[in-house]
Amino acid sequence: MTGNSKKIRFFRKHIPAFECLVGCHDCCGPVTTSPEEMARLPVKSIAEHDAALAELNCPYLGKNGCEVYAERPLICRLFGTTPMLACPQGRRPEVMTDSDLEQQIELYMMSTRQVLV
Repeated sequence: MTGNSKKIRFFRKHIPAFECLVGCHDCCGPVTTSPEEMARLPVKSIAEHDAALAELNCPYLGKNGCEVYAERPLICRLFGTTPMLACPQGRRPEVMTDSDLEQQIELYMMSTRQVLV
């Protein structure tokens, strides 16, 4: 396991979870992620990526929501758990992401190559 994989696993473990509103996909737009996280996701065709981007959606957003929820990237996990990435519907976990952890994740993202999901 690489150092980045260990970081990703640590971050995932410490980002709090919460329940989204059923049917809401306001946070499911195009995002970037590290190659390590992208490698965990099923491969989508260029046409699927282009179609999603044309609608400002994520290519993994299906009719019933996120198709890769268990493997969703860190940025997706952060939505709604920090003041900087507040849920447009006002949802949030009981305890928000620790600000030190948020800063560590931000530094990780800035230090790694990011690719469009």
